[in-house]
Amino acid sequence: MFCKESPSLQTLSTAQSLSSLFPKPSALINPILTGRRDNPCRRQNFRGRCKITASQSNIAQKGKLLKEKVKRIKVKGFITAEEGLLESLSWSRPLDVITDIRGRSLLVELISAETDTRTVMEEDPVEDYAQRVWFESRNEKYECVFDMPEDFGTVGAIRVQNQHHREMFIREMKLELPSGSVTFTCNSWVTPKSIDPTKRIFFSNKSYLPSATPEPLKKLRKEELETLQGNNRERVGEFAKHERVYDYDVYNDVGDPEKDERLARPVMGGLSYPYPRRCKTGRKPCEKDASSEKREGEFYVPRDEEFSTTKGTAFTGKAILAALPSVFPQIEAALLDPNLPFPHFKSIEDLYQVGIDIPKDAGLLPMIPKLIKVVAEAQDNLLQFEPPILLNKDRFSWIRDDEFARQTLAGLNPYCIQLVTEWPLKSKLDPAVYGDPKSLITWDIVEKEIRGVMSVDEGLKNKRLFMLDYHDLLLPSVNKVRELDDTTLYASRTLFFLSDDSTLRPVAIELTRPPDVNRPQWSQVFTPGYDATSCWLWNLAKTHAVAHDAGYHQLISHWLRTHCCMEPYIIAANRQLSAMHPIYRLLHPHFRYTLEINARARQSLVNAGGIIETCFWPGKYSLELSSDVYAKLWRFDREGLPADLISRGLAVEDETAEHGLRLTIPDYPFANDGLMLWDALKEWITEYVKHYYPDAALIMCDEELQAWWSEVRNIGHGDKKDEPWWPVLRTQDDLIGVVTTIAWVASGHHAAVNFGQYGYGGYFPNRPTTTRIRMPVEEPTEEELKEFYEEPEKVLLKTFPSQKQATQAMVTLDLLSTHSPDEEYLGEEPEASWVDDPVIFAAYERFKGRLKHLEEVIDERNVNVSLKNRAGAGVVKYELLKPISQPGVTGMGVPYSVSI
Repeated sequence: MFCKESPSLQTLSTAQSLSSLFPKPSALINPILTGRRDNPCRRQNFRGRCKITASQSNIAQKGKLLKEKVKRIKVKGFITAEEGLLESLSWSRPLDVITDIRGRSLLVELISAETDTRTVMEEDPVEDYAQRVWFESRNEKYECVFDMPEDFGTVGAIRVQNQHHREMFIREMKLELPSGSVTFTCNSWVTPKSIDPTKRIFFSNKSYLPSATPEPLKKLRKEELETLQGNNRERVGEFAKHERVYDYDVYNDVGDPEKDERLARPVMGGLSYPYPRRCKTGRKPCEKDASSEKREGEFYVPRDEEFSTTKGTAFTGKAILAALPSVFPQIEAALLDPNLPFPHFKSIEDLYQVGIDIPKDAGLLPMIPKLIKVVAEAQDNLLQFEPPILLNKDRFSWIRDDEFARQTLAGLNPYCIQLVTEWPLKSKLDPAVYGDPKSLITWDIVEKEIRGVMSVDEGLKNKRLFMLDYHDLLLPSVNKVRELDDTTLYASRTLFFLSDDSTLRPVAIELTRPPDVNRPQWSQVFTPGYDATSCWLWNLAKTHAVAHDAGYHQLISHWLRTHCCMEPYIIAANRQLSAMHPIYRLLHPHFRYTLEINARARQSLVNAGGIIETCFWPGKYSLELSSDVYAKLWRFDREGLPADLISRGLAVEDETAEHGLRLTIPDYPFANDGLMLWDALKEWITEYVKHYYPDAALIMCDEELQAWWSEVRNIGHGDKKDEPWWPVLRTQDDLIGVVTTIAWVASGHHAAVNFGQYGYGGYFPNRPTTTRIRMPVEEPTEEELKEFYEEPEKVLLKTFPSQKQATQAMVTLDLLSTHSPDEEYLGEEPEASWVDDPVIFAAYERFKGRLKHLEEVIDERNVNVSLKNRAGAGVVKYELLKPISQPGVTGMGVPYSVSI
């Protein structure tokens, strides 16, 4: 408390002997502004009123100290806030109005980032109550007037306590200081003090590495992280949203054994079923199965991870995802034969042209975006789907081989096409269990289809053979999936030949059923064919192959690799990286809403009996399949786009080529646009990282950064913690690579596999999500053969999903393809902390310019008819990686994060 210059004045007795020298505070100090607000009582202390200077000569003069009054200044602060949805109707509203009138809406405390130069101690906080001075709709503004010492120094943090009885969303606080304004961007829900009296900590927009953090802020930095880790939690049991606890758990809440034993599911995560970890909820275990968690109420996520009020109101994604199970029975009731196939293709087209009558009390159906059309007030509502862009462009394209091949490069799942590097094709599975490993696709079959233009050696050497290979991944699941009702499954290989014009030509499809106790292995190869029977068999084989791709896309390319694998990065970042850490602020836009949408997915999409299990071919084994792929194939070091392309043989490193890679298929729309986006992200992140880490030693000694990455590897992805491919954070390049990969997965990867779902899958014959009957040549009965020869179209329709499955999938894909009105796109708006740093803001503006250039390049490419995989008669333009979009189903737009 005493000045550094007076080491001898360190005892309490000396302090007491000097106390009489200090006059009582003047009325001008700490004034009470009657009629406007009551200032909180401040702690009685010396540093709050004056500065004491002393020297040895002063002491020798028997306590005659020189007193120097500290000049105080008035500092205004303005807080922008928002009340929660429907909060204005709550019982507490009248009480909060009284609180506002009294001028005590929020208690705000300013924390200096500097120590007192004389005492080498922290400056005392300065407090004031905030009074509401303006509001419109839910937006409110509050004003504070702080009585601050002139030498208070830089304000590094604020603490806020909500005096209302309702939670408030604090957007930001701006302080008007003589040296200029200081902004605290909060964007956080603050709980009423009646529920949680703890003051919330918010830091200024200036970022600090742990080692460079001003001393007065270090304790607050640590205190906030301990809160988010749950270390300060007093209660036990299920987490309350206001607690904001981030912790890990296994996927033990997708099953519901208490509701129905048939809904029991194995735990995802651990030795038996390796899996990334999810956000912990703290719910009780089920009574019937202690390894499973109760599925009661909404699934917990920390309050600030939930959709914003705007997103929740306009998009209603949270409400719809939770309500889909109750919406589907309404759709089912409107169908004549929900579990039967569509009787003819005209009935499929009627979904878009005529619609289905639904009851007037359709409940939540009208909330589904772009789906329900009201023909007129006097008529009933219609369930009438918007025609997807594929249907509008060319209603017959889905059945053509060229479109089937094109979509492997420019469609919904461009992540699975791979180069063939060995011949003959051969399984790596145990032949004693799964049968003959050698593929039946021989070079004679291939040579016939490519008309003998080259030999097998030339084809391999010239990189002309490509494949969708779902053989070894699916074969172990075939027999058990076939035991499910109304579905079937094969393992499949689909072989393509690369033409000179950079288009792929389908050559052969092999479908395989493994042996079981009663039957030997069954396998057959199908080719395009030149007679009626061969053509129909080929189209049926394509239907099975596309269904395999659709299921793999939804469960692996989409759910596992983006939604699921992102969650540990987010949990670890909130637990280990302070909100003022520059890497946290760089990554935070890529984390928004992901925990929320993943919780809703566990509630309604990937849960037992949910939409994925109901509509897609793996059925109840869906998450087990994704666990198997995670264990065998997922590697962080291959999640970045260049590494992914190289691993699939779609690119090779070439320093002379653009982006440092030479594509094996020059006209590969996803890769061409994606590499431009990857480079833009990497250049922006490189400039950002090198600004804060000019020396690699800073990365090594950054304890928060190292703890974050260690927790990602050892806990969040703990089932793969011992893999040798995990990057180690030693240099700037290491950190740049890790952060760019995470940013890419959250933005470009997710956009490429998500926002085209309705465009390509909204007409389900193009991408059936399941197949329900076997190929007519697999051990057929006489009746089956007769039906195939006399009514092959009927067999195809019976192979497609049922009316119920198709319409449920279409509703879901429409929802998942929809951009919210408040979507936050790459390069659209910078984070506040980026704007406040001139170097970072300049780098961001360059990033924004590169994204603008990408948009222009994509537009140019899409009208270049020499690029046949993205332009031509009736061809759907490849726009999935165009950065900006309007709200709705647009087939373009790259949000920062996995937000739907």
